[in-house]
Amino acid sequence: MNIKQSIVLRVRVAFIVVTLFAGLIFYRIAHLQFVEGEKWQAKSESLNFQYRQVSATRGNIYAADGSLLATSLPFYRVVMDPIVAKGDVFDRGIDSLSVLLSGYFKDKSADAYKRSIKDARVSGKRYLILNRKQIGYQEMQAMSQWPIFRNGRLGGGVIFEKVEKRYRPFNNLASRTVGFLNEDNYGVGVEYSFNEYLEGKNGKALFQRIAGGSWKPVFDAEDVKPDDGFDIYTTLDVNIQDVAESALLRQLIAKDAAYGSVIVMEVATGKIKAIANLQKNKSGIGYAENYNFAVGDQGLTEPGSTFKLLSMMALLEEGKINLNDKIDTGDGTYKFFDRTMRDAKQGGYGEVTIKEAFEKSSNVAISRLVNEHFGHQPKKFVSYIEKAGIHQPVDFQLRGEGAPYFKVPGERNWYGTTLPWMSIGYEAKLTPLHTLMLYNAVANGGKLVKPMIVEGIAKGNNFEKRFDTEVLKKSIASDQTIKQLQSLLEGVVANGTAKNVHNKDYKIAGKTGTAQKLIDGRYTQRYYTSFAGYFPADNPKYSAIVVIDSPKGFNAYGGDVSAPVFKEIADKLYAQDLKINVKSNPKVQYASLKQDEFPFIQAGKVDELQMLCNRFGISNHYKNEGGESWVKSTVNNKAIQWKANKVEAPTVPDVNGLSLRDALYVLENKGLRVVYHGKGRVKAQSINPGAAISQNSVISLVLG
Repeated sequence: MNIKQSIVLRVRVAFIVVTLFAGLIFYRIAHLQFVEGEKWQAKSESLNFQYRQVSATRGNIYAADGSLLATSLPFYRVVMDPIVAKGDVFDRGIDSLSVLLSGYFKDKSADAYKRSIKDARVSGKRYLILNRKQIGYQEMQAMSQWPIFRNGRLGGGVIFEKVEKRYRPFNNLASRTVGFLNEDNYGVGVEYSFNEYLEGKNGKALFQRIAGGSWKPVFDAEDVKPDDGFDIYTTLDVNIQDVAESALLRQLIAKDAAYGSVIVMEVATGKIKAIANLQKNKSGIGYAENYNFAVGDQGLTEPGSTFKLLSMMALLEEGKINLNDKIDTGDGTYKFFDRTMRDAKQGGYGEVTIKEAFEKSSNVAISRLVNEHFGHQPKKFVSYIEKAGIHQPVDFQLRGEGAPYFKVPGERNWYGTTLPWMSIGYEAKLTPLHTLMLYNAVANGGKLVKPMIVEGIAKGNNFEKRFDTEVLKKSIASDQTIKQLQSLLEGVVANGTAKNVHNKDYKIAGKTGTAQKLIDGRYTQRYYTSFAGYFPADNPKYSAIVVIDSPKGFNAYGGDVSAPVFKEIADKLYAQDLKINVKSNPKVQYASLKQDEFPFIQAGKVDELQMLCNRFGISNHYKNEGGESWVKSTVNNKAIQWKANKVEAPTVPDVNGLSLRDALYVLENKGLRVVYHGKGRVKAQSINPGAAISQNSVISLVLG
């Protein structure tokens, strides 16, 4: 074969190979398009379109009188799809829009905004965050009328992404009890403990994946609206909570203490009206509510002399002592094996009656009596702890309840000295909540009720759950013993270690407690001081406990440190013209609708009001001409007519008829600071609607 023939052959082979390769490519394209087309189209859509979660609106938390403790307010992030607007709309409005954005956010010039929007449009960017600052509803409504934006999402490309923030009208009041929930679903207080009800059920909406890996929402008929969370009704009283926190804070500052706790509870019902916990900041300056010492594990301590009430209960129930019997405390010391028990008073109290020994809080007297009558059968003494119901957790409604600790007779850590020291509140651990349960039972005629802090879970007028008073034990002791214990507690205030809180207007009954702090296995000169009791003593309405840890100063005893806080709280509550034996506030009642009777709906957010009316079969109509979401109601021909409640951007809105939550949302997002009193809907506002808004203005609302 000559060279020419070889070249021709090679060309032919190359042509055949190229032809075959081109045929394979054509075949593959045809196969992908006609055979596998649906498969890859679905794959593409799954990568670029997804149904994603839409969070439900979190429920509210209320105080017992209907005051709002926590709610969720909507804010918005301003985002733009720059390529949506038509050329003439974009060119005509970009200059004005840039000026408005620069003037509002004040972070960069109008030219910078114009340049960033135009660059994104040229490059085909579908998702541009104009500014990360979140705006309120009224600002969102105003912005929606700006150039380009006024054409809406589909015509102008504007996207207002909703972001909800938790808002507390009373700021840090009861902050640890109300609690929080973080992004990892961990938290404390009511927010965490009742999260399954508060969080609601999330919905779903169709989102499109765009450049940069971001997702933007698109409207779709298959979207599922979220189901908003339930509201939680607590037993807290904001006035009592404020009194408790203020009194505690003053004493903590005065004594330069480490931390303190207060619980105030209704005697008959067990409803907690206030829980205050204040701890010194790490900087050593000021106090904050960082942990619930009243209920949690870190609040478990040796209670000290407040536990002597349990010792007296056991002794009296055995029927082997009389309160008028005499006991010699000697020089204030008494030796049990290798340990010496000491009284607080140098030199002792000498010979006193058992009643006087309790009033003066004699360690020697109480420990000797308990050891004499129970030393040979310590399990009998421990059985009275169990009878009082304070030996174990009570399944309190807030998570994180501390578990009481008591040594068990016969186990390795039970010594000959354990019982006498336990009898005066050592070698055992209780939370303030458990100690208060004991005192509340004595105030309640022996009936042990379970403490409660939530009384209802509801959505609108439908209660999902109600929590009633739960009686744990009908009686922790005989009627005779309970009356004797009540007499002893009154005697402490009248004649004993708490004489400084005695007053002529009403009686307080209670017991002081002072326990040395056990640190690194050794008792130190730091003290845990407390006072537990109830008032008015002759017909108890409230029980309370005050604990203050590590106070500084000469008189670091419960009577000098904690009892005055108790008295300040009791005085202020009594001064509010309390009526004894008045039943607790009834649960919220809702009247049922009669036929042809319209509900009293004044104003609110139109989609929520329409949903309620539709659910109850009430005819209602709304001509949404201006895109307003806030409406007022009128009745027209047996139907409710919604009328837009228009608000000019720089003026004070009309919130009359709105619920407190809606009014707070509207006013706070206008930059107004809100104070209010009463309950119900807004019936008056201190600044007239339409008035110009000045910076840092305060508006007062009257609810009724």
